[in-house]
Amino acid sequence: MTGGKGASSGGHPSTALLTDHYELTMLQAALRDGTAGRHCVFELFTRRLPEGRRYGIVAGTGRLLEAVPDFRFGDEELAHLRSAGVVDDATCEWLRDYRFAGDIDAYREGDLYFPGSPVVTVDTTFADGVVLETLALSIFNHDTAVASAAARMISAAGDRRCIEMGSRRTHEQSAVAAARAAYLAGFASTSNLAAGQRFGVPTSGTSAHSYTLLHDSEADAFRAQIEALGRDTTLLVDTYDITQGIRTAIEVAGPELGAIRIDSGDLAVLAQQARELLDSLGARRTRIVLSGDLDEFGLAALAGAPVDAYGVGTSVVTGSGAPTAGFIYKLVEVEGRPVVKRSEDKSTRGGRKTAVRRHRSTGTATAEVLRSQGVPTPEPGDRALQVPLVRKGVPVDDVATLDESREHVRAALRSLPWEGLKLSRGEPAIPTIYEEPQ
Repeated sequence: MTGGKGASSGGHPSTALLTDHYELTMLQAALRDGTAGRHCVFELFTRRLPEGRRYGIVAGTGRLLEAVPDFRFGDEELAHLRSAGVVDDATCEWLRDYRFAGDIDAYREGDLYFPGSPVVTVDTTFADGVVLETLALSIFNHDTAVASAAARMISAAGDRRCIEMGSRRTHEQSAVAAARAAYLAGFASTSNLAAGQRFGVPTSGTSAHSYTLLHDSEADAFRAQIEALGRDTTLLVDTYDITQGIRTAIEVAGPELGAIRIDSGDLAVLAQQARELLDSLGARRTRIVLSGDLDEFGLAALAGAPVDAYGVGTSVVTGSGAPTAGFIYKLVEVEGRPVVKRSEDKSTRGGRKTAVRRHRSTGTATAEVLRSQGVPTPEPGDRALQVPLVRKGVPVDDVATLDESREHVRAALRSLPWEGLKLSRGEPAIPTIYEEPQ
């Protein structure tokens, strides 16, 4: 964050105070005892996937790169920290000059990850790295949860377009990030205009029931919408009676109507009835869009229905039952020496990890192979998983764009064994193997 008043340079909400209280407590103590400058390695990873999930999709890389250069403590934040007694004057002065100056490596955005995968590695001093913990975890836990759920929905939807429509089911800032993450995973568009402006995500939308209720009749509402938006618009036909709504829509718009949307009821049955009625009215090219509390299981159940697109809201922005990816951020190396947490059920593996994904000659992934303080013994078909993101505090120039990362998701999913794409509960699609240092 920059500026004396604490406003970020890009107009986005302040991120500096996404640092947790305990991180600054550690910082103050480390500055006082002289350990703050020790060279450290932190890793962001998860011990396990959400219950029953077979893979995860990395998301949040682009947002972290956007946030790190702006992660500053301005006068407003420092005044609050002083008045609240969070840190002493010496720590406040250190924070005033804070600029992340280390290196960050990470899995490509849109790549798969599994238990133990070192999704992000932060190589810097203890002080520099510890204040980034909450920022990194907030971004990756949220965005990855959304992208992982969205990828399952895209698999279930097949070749039918999915539209993200969940902005009103989550926090206003989370909604923007969720739209980005869903698009990354394969959603075609979002109803969130801020995501369109900020990240270039395509936007789309229809109308709500309130628009129909505003008018004296359903026909009046449809006629006004078509006059404003053209015949290729999508008319919401279930405000009153669906059958009559479809008849009215075609009577007003003609058989060239772009689409109808159904938002309630037994969607599989209603879609079939709607298709038959549309065809009988000569509207054979009018598309059918379904929405209404859909998740990946609901989409899979509609595979045999004559549907052209889906609108998905609550389930995608909340991770479809897994609202966090479960990432943790742990210190694994100090001055080149591996350090290990030994707490029961929460132990860690020391040392900076190098990760490769092993593949058959056909391109199917077979294992995630990790090694501490070294490189796994190479085999044909291995692919190194981490790429540089930041060097000496400066983001690198050749980071993948959002659309490039979107294509990477597709390629990554194609590499999974077929059972890895099942929606049913199961073990991770490929095992994580720790190769012991020689």
